[in-house]
Amino acid sequence: MADDAPQFITRLEPQDEYTHEPDAAANYNESMYFNVFDHGSRAGGWFRIGNRPNEGYAEMSVCLYLPDGRIGFMFGRPKIDHNRELNAGGLKIEVIEPFKRLRVTYSGKVCLMARPFDMADPSKAFRENPTLPCTVELDYEGVSPMYGGETVRADGKPREIDPEKSFAKAHYEQHVAAKGFFQIGEERFEIDGFGLRDKSWGPRHWSAINWYRWCPLNFSRDFGMMLSVVTGEDGKPRQGGMVFKDGAYDLITTCEMDSDWDEHGYQTALRASVRTKGGKAYEVTGKVLSLIPLRSRRKGPDGTELNTRITEGMTEYRCGDLVGYGLSEYLDQIEDGQPSGKVAEAAAKA
Repeated sequence: MADDAPQFITRLEPQDEYTHEPDAAANYNESMYFNVFDHGSRAGGWFRIGNRPNEGYAEMSVCLYLPDGRIGFMFGRPKIDHNRELNAGGLKIEVIEPFKRLRVTYSGKVCLMARPFDMADPSKAFRENPTLPCTVELDYEGVSPMYGGETVRADGKPREIDPEKSFAKAHYEQHVAAKGFFQIGEERFEIDGFGLRDKSWGPRHWSAINWYRWCPLNFSRDFGMMLSVVTGEDGKPRQGGMVFKDGAYDLITTCEMDSDWDEHGYQTALRASVRTKGGKAYEVTGKVLSLIPLRSRRKGPDGTELNTRITEGMTEYRCGDLVGYGLSEYLDQIEDGQPSGKVAEAAAKA
């Protein structure tokens, strides 16, 4: 490396739990995401607010997995004119104590689907399924250290990024526990479970990544993982993530993953061979219990129609004799009707 090549560090401060002053990029995004799964009832969900103040709206998502396979879902783009808080469309995220305690509440409606695959056509899904009142109250507790932050130059100055090719300039994650409830119509579900939360800020386009596999999971309060395989424009998968065990994170150096698929190209099962920086090895399998397909569409700078699909599967995981729960989130660009990661996986096996 040349002597004058820039050096980078990762920075994370308690104030990063709160909102930042947006930079000039039109696609500036600041978002928080939470999930939780109750191992006893096999109910769970995830929640996200992404402020896009320079575009005048927020992205708001609520997704609730019921024990019988039904899914309640709501998405909106409520208007906003500032970035002072994460509170839009009935979904609110409050920082009670940075890195330790946060609260997620929702008061609104969800589309309750016995056939979650209906969401592949959102207008049809909302037209043919009931929309019911929904309340969520969850108190989150950080049970792990923090992982990630903002990559900056060694002198503290921000690094330069291309907003059109950016997914985020800063990102961090943490394994959590959560207690509370959610109610859909007359049905109430008490929640006492585990999950993962993250936060990111900076310019974002969902189509900036070719494909990824993101699998946050927990076996207990003190044993969880986040498995990650991310592929950018160069087509080379970057494997990573972390294992949370005995109060510390052990970074993943190898995460070899393959999947089973149904006729729609949705994941039904996965297998992962994991190796860590600390020399540990884990074999993890996952079985998808219920799944909802979501999408993001936009035109690229050259006018090309970009179609990004994100499938969100509540997944039962096994590692040795342990059984846990979490999410398998698969993002793919849809090209000629096929998910890009599925095509790449098949080519790698050939």
